[in-house]
Amino acid sequence: MKKLEELLEWGGIKRDIAFLIISGAALLCSIFGYSPFPFDMAWIAIIFCGIPIILEAVIGLVTAFDIKADVLVSIALIASVVIREDFAAGEVAFIMQLGALLEDLTVAKARAGIEKLVHLTPRTARRITDAGEEVIDARAVQVGDILRVLPGETIPVDGVIISGETSVDQAVMTGESLPVDKAPGDEVASGTVNQFGAFEMRALKVGEDSSIQRMIRLVQSADADKAKIVRIADRWATWIVVIALTAAVLTWFATGEIIRAVTILVVFCPCALVLATPTAIMAAIGNATKHGFLVREGDALERFATVRKITFDKTGTLTCGTPQVVAVVSCRKDITWNWLYACAASAELNSEHPLGKAIVHSYKEEMKTVPGTPDRFQMLPGRGVRALIGEQEILAGNPELFQENGIELTEEMRKRADIFLAKGCTVIYLSVGLEAAGFIALSDTLRQDAANTVDALKAAGAVPVLLTGDHKNAAGHIARQLHISEVHADCLPEDKLNWISSWEKQKQPVCMIGDGINDAPALKKACVGIAMGGIGSDIAVDAADIVLVNDDIRELPHLLRLARRMMAAIRLNLTFSMTLNFAAIILAITGILNPVTGALVHNAGSVLVIINSALLLGWKSTHASPSFSFTSASLRSNSR
Repeated sequence: MKKLEELLEWGGIKRDIAFLIISGAALLCSIFGYSPFPFDMAWIAIIFCGIPIILEAVIGLVTAFDIKADVLVSIALIASVVIREDFAAGEVAFIMQLGALLEDLTVAKARAGIEKLVHLTPRTARRITDAGEEVIDARAVQVGDILRVLPGETIPVDGVIISGETSVDQAVMTGESLPVDKAPGDEVASGTVNQFGAFEMRALKVGEDSSIQRMIRLVQSADADKAKIVRIADRWATWIVVIALTAAVLTWFATGEIIRAVTILVVFCPCALVLATPTAIMAAIGNATKHGFLVREGDALERFATVRKITFDKTGTLTCGTPQVVAVVSCRKDITWNWLYACAASAELNSEHPLGKAIVHSYKEEMKTVPGTPDRFQMLPGRGVRALIGEQEILAGNPELFQENGIELTEEMRKRADIFLAKGCTVIYLSVGLEAAGFIALSDTLRQDAANTVDALKAAGAVPVLLTGDHKNAAGHIARQLHISEVHADCLPEDKLNWISSWEKQKQPVCMIGDGINDAPALKKACVGIAMGGIGSDIAVDAADIVLVNDDIRELPHLLRLARRMMAAIRLNLTFSMTLNFAAIILAITGILNPVTGALVHNAGSVLVIINSALLLGWKSTHASPSFSFTSASLRSNSR
């Protein structure tokens, strides 16, 4: 049904374009006095462009007593036709429909992306009963049911693990770039993905109470709460209609000339006023497109200009979103860091765990060689890996793995590892021959342009905020590097949404920038949502107002300044159009302007508004973007 509505809407836009082309050609014929028909060619513009305006005005008045700019336009059209000023009527109708078309092209329908969230909802579950295992509809799971989840499957409901160990990809809910090890007693959420080991769980929250269903409701409610900006001309329409009608009636009574009254109605038609906003928005969107932004909502730039807080998700937005080795530390004098690194990479060569893959990738990148193949390999879900390399048995994993194999972490190793843990790193401990040997520290690294981008946004008057589902240490470390003073860590999707709601209730419009599924409710709720288009999830992109197509966050300061420059252009357009209207009224009252010359004055005003707006296409910020440079710190500079 939605697809059909979109097709009909696009079909309507194409029809309007065709009508405008025909009407424009008809008006040109009317100017030069050419008509192959026994009537003025301006009547074609009156029929194609004017009748829809009149119908919309009548429907608005009758059904809701809603006085819009169309009401005054309809009065001017009818009055012009009555006194046989056909060209004036056609010209006014044409300009008004042109403005309406520009708005239709820039203002898109809300795209909640809820369908894709629904697709994330698991369809089936494996329930364990006295009779064995049975596959049932996930909606039929009851609280207390025992479920089995196999590697690669999506967890069907919220619950707690009762047996088995695994790693779970929780990016859907928290945005964390790394999977989280789970063991008996740990809670798991619906919609998250089991990575490795099979486990059994007890269902705690099912159906509408599950995490993924709460996420869907959050996106729906956030979209419903977001206010839409009303067209400027419609906001002032009541006053415009009252002033215009009063001036026209008084002039008619004072002079006895109805043509002066009609001229007032024609020149008071808010043509330039209607064009003031959409032309500037279209030009600004064109400028934004050249800088890598896809503006999906027509009024997004208007809202962005009011933003005071710019909220960043961490993983994938300010960071690259993939773990990298930042340090290899050997704690034994008989083992060098590079030999230990090679052993770890060989041990992890056949691992499917993202951390293992990250170690292998980083080793290849820095050492410019491929790690050797282990003679024997064993994956230990929730613990790490065991491998035989030559005559050496290598263990790589967490402290529990060492404890289970009777290997004691030395005091020196613990102290040195704590330094990296405090920075939010993940530490993989290594043993050689069942004796602790050292560790590898991995971290999600900052984007090369993140620091300068945050500084430039501060210079533009915005307050940066870090709002992330990652744990406190990792969030704090990133915030310190970027000089972000306001940090909120360990946030679930509803936490992010609630933070944004609280700021906006304090009249502090918020822009949310994120890339993950867990960011979708916040992207919807925020005054403006910006999604990373390259690495961002489809659901985050659908929830956003603006998409950063190439993930180049360096352009964010330009977009903010462009939005504010666009609003300045709109204010100038509005001031000019209103000034022109009042000047034209004075000329109409004195009889200097007639309906035709009044319509031409309107034309000139509309053209000037369009020209002023078009200047935004090539606009560049006078505040030059900072020079972005990046020096990749060699891994050898770290403690090894």
